[in-house]
Amino acid sequence: MAFYKRSIFLINPSFQLKFSVVVCSIILASTIIYPIIIYDFFQMIAASAPELPNNVIAARNELIIYLVLIQLVITLLAFIVFIFLTHKIAGPMFKLKNHLASIREGKPISPLTFRTGDHFQDVADEVSLFLETVAQNQENDFQYVDEVASYIENLSAAVPDDKKPILNEINRRLIDIKSRYKKPL
Repeated sequence: MAFYKRSIFLINPSFQLKFSVVVCSIILASTIIYPIIIYDFFQMIAASAPELPNNVIAARNELIIYLVLIQLVITLLAFIVFIFLTHKIAGPMFKLKNHLASIREGKPISPLTFRTGDHFQDVADEVSLFLETVAQNQENDFQYVDEVASYIENLSAAVPDDKKPILNEINRRLIDIKSRYKKPL
């Protein structure tokens, strides 16, 4: 397997962005409680010590701004990390889809490989085994079709002339079946 690196990180933007936004929203929603608790704490301190309210309120406001900025930075970093993590999922699924489409279009059956570090390596292995089985069954079928074609050719010498069109039609269909698939290389 040749080493390659994807340079596009949004392979499946709808999946990757939706997943990242949902997870980051959960993170943001679950951590928003801390600034609220701190705000309430400072309110309690300001109410219990009336001689310090201006200092306490100024400190509270600075701390809340600081916490909100930290929370936004952490959420942004989490979003970026999730884009990279989902890339390791979306990339293999994209490659699997393209690999199967190329086989459907008539290209030779070949093993499927994912990049080192991508998720679902076991899926690539199972698909490769499946495709290998399909290729082997196809080769066996081709051999049998060749045998049947030679039997029909031998029979055509002994069959009456009025039955030869039927044998020719069978032979034509066998060739048609075989031509639908390109032999694996």
